[in-house]
Amino acid sequence: EVQLVESGGGLVQPGGSLTLSCVASGFTFNRAAMSWVRQAPGKGREWVSSIDNRGISTSYLDSVKGRFTISRDAIKNTLYLQMNNLKTEDTARYYCALGWGETGFQAPSGQGTQVTVSS
Repeated sequence: EVQLVESGGGLVQPGGSLTLSCVASGFTFNRAAMSWVRQAPGKGREWVSSIDNRGISTSYLDSVKGRFTISRDAIKNTLYLQMNNLKTEDTARYYCALGWGETGFQAPSGQGTQVTVSS
């Protein structure tokens, strides 16, 4: 059974930073492309970033380019999202998901982690 457990969210002021983590189990992590997606209250799910199975190729939503960095640790079976210069519009619940790209990720199965950017 695929399990994805997200953590690292919190309340941060605009301009602040957070690092999200997602521990994966139940599948061969180093064979799977992975993504981060988010959902703000009253809005649909939005793809944020993807990384290929080797951790070499990455892709980002235009609005987070230059501010967010996706990475992965094959030994720890963990996916990361380093978020810098956070903006109020980044406020959402963040989920990790299997798959690549805006239309290629699978429906998230974890609880997600809440990121709130507010002064």
